[in-house]
Amino acid sequence: MSNYTVKVEESRPAADGKPSAGPIYRNIYAKDRLMEMPTRFESPWDFFSESVKKNPKNQMLGRRQVVDKKAGPYSWLTYEEVYETTVKIGSAIRNRGVNPGDRCGIYGVNCPEWIMAMEACNSQAISYVPLYDSLGANAVEFIINHAEVSIAFVQESKIPAILSCLSKCNSYLKTIVSFGNISSTQKSEAEEQGVACFSWEEFVQMGSLDHELPQKRKTDISSIMYTSGTTGEPKGVILTNGAFMGEVLSMDQLLVETDREGTGEDVYFSFLPLAHIFDQIIETYCIYRGASIGFWQGDIRYLIEDLLILKPTIFCGVPRVYDRIYTGVMDKIEAGGTLKKMLFQFAYNYKLRNMEKGLRQDEAAPRFDRLVFDKIKLAFGGRVRLMLSGAAPLPKHIEEFLRVTCCCSLSQGYGLTESCGGCLTSIANVHSMTGTVGVPMTTIEARLESVPEMGYDALASVPCGEICLRGKTLFSGYHKREDLTKSVLVDGWFHTGDIGEWQPDGAMKIIDRKKNIFKLSQGEYVAVENIEGVYSRCPLVTSIWIYGSSFESFLVAVVVPERKALEDWASSNQETGDFSSLCNNTKARKYILDELNSTARKHQLRGFEMLRAIHLEPNPFDIERELVTPTFKLKRPQLLNYYKEIVGQLYKEAKAKTA
Repeated sequence: MSNYTVKVEESRPAADGKPSAGPIYRNIYAKDRLMEMPTRFESPWDFFSESVKKNPKNQMLGRRQVVDKKAGPYSWLTYEEVYETTVKIGSAIRNRGVNPGDRCGIYGVNCPEWIMAMEACNSQAISYVPLYDSLGANAVEFIINHAEVSIAFVQESKIPAILSCLSKCNSYLKTIVSFGNISSTQKSEAEEQGVACFSWEEFVQMGSLDHELPQKRKTDISSIMYTSGTTGEPKGVILTNGAFMGEVLSMDQLLVETDREGTGEDVYFSFLPLAHIFDQIIETYCIYRGASIGFWQGDIRYLIEDLLILKPTIFCGVPRVYDRIYTGVMDKIEAGGTLKKMLFQFAYNYKLRNMEKGLRQDEAAPRFDRLVFDKIKLAFGGRVRLMLSGAAPLPKHIEEFLRVTCCCSLSQGYGLTESCGGCLTSIANVHSMTGTVGVPMTTIEARLESVPEMGYDALASVPCGEICLRGKTLFSGYHKREDLTKSVLVDGWFHTGDIGEWQPDGAMKIIDRKKNIFKLSQGEYVAVENIEGVYSRCPLVTSIWIYGSSFESFLVAVVVPERKALEDWASSNQETGDFSSLCNNTKARKYILDELNSTARKHQLRGFEMLRAIHLEPNPFDIERELVTPTFKLKRPQLLNYYKEIVGQLYKEAKAKTA
């Protein structure tokens, strides 16, 4: 199929009520067998302790010191210092009666204490369970009870939240340790519920350095990570030490083979939530390689400032972050005058053409890199050499822009908590993989399974179907939910629910979700994510939720408009009022509807995919109202429930116009 994938088994036809499935593919670097695990590693703790021996004085964890409410430079703890604190914390956990195999919660924004708590669990073979409130109000108490969490490390500002639900989860939770301080009133409040509380310093003092560490095995449960199904209760994904280490080592293998491996000189910027697998894997990789991890302050307003002060060499983002940076740079270029704009466009096209011919990004236009693109590189601090994107598809125009202008390797990956993070990844400097999520990692095999009800055929000349995975970095099941596990793990294959399409060069493109398809009353099928993707390219909208049903023949939508664009329209059309009242303005609604449909025509959407009526919503879809997941995927059942009356009104309105 390509230079980077190899077929290891033929396709199978449909039989016994099972749909047909395409051939099985592996990464070229795993063509004879999937990556083997070195015998010296039994737990991620081995990565850390080995790094401490090799690089004791390397800077490991850094945060900005805040003095008089002003953040200063980064101050660092070395590998040696972190090791010492972590061993003491691990020992103190055991002194509280928590034993290997028990569960420890970690609740808070990324910071050095988060990583130290995680490594302390690793040292004692205790499974850590990230707690996060963006799964909804009762999620924290649900997870504590469901995973039987007996000790929790908690960010200082989250302590009131955990105290407020103590009475509902104190049958398991017996110890709370603050990332910082804890007040005496908080201590006594917890003690009334039979729970002991400690400040970080108190807890460190309770541990000793000569505590013997227990035996660890690859099959031990490293973590139970809860994910937000777009419906129902959070599911606890069980990940073993073996799966976790395999993911880190596979990432290392691919970087060694196709780009440059991490070193003690590298600096990583930590802001993507550690409660998710993506960031945990990357940070563990940094620890494995002796690199430094600098944390943001946890406030979105200072994200860019933190980035510019840290000047990282490795940057991981999600499409929303890259989109903000892209828009900021494009606005500057627009404002720079005609000559600058022409120079930028010329340099961009020249470099892009050379990259399309197969030149590496650093060889495609070195002179323009110095003259033009160096300034754009400064938006990320000026030193980034490796950029990764995950969590959702990166729009192709943004991916191309980053590849051309940022003067570094960019790789887009695809993965799930169930695949321990990335299971497919694009290869650095292979330009044809733009717009795809690349090829399988070296620990995993992939194939497509046909989805006849959606018209996806894994045996067609352009194979499409549900992405199925098998290999060494898969989860071991959902905690206490055998039923859910059986529904997605069939004959050793994990069914992801995502629809992929193999490209001629062996890369995978994500084109749809298995569930989000519905039929209109005239029998036409609508793949809603695809068309939301098209409408999202209209510059007047920040987000859009499209609705249709089998009782109606057309689509309607709720749109969050781009504030500035709507206010600009109002001032040039003599319309007055604030943003909320503009959203209710009939002319404004018509203007945005017309623009959306013109975007749709430009991208060749079919007649029944056009929007007939829209509602303008001034407030972004948010996690508080449970309208989106923590990675900003739309929660369709909840959106319908929330906007039920509005949707009914839109259908009424649109029919009245055509009557």
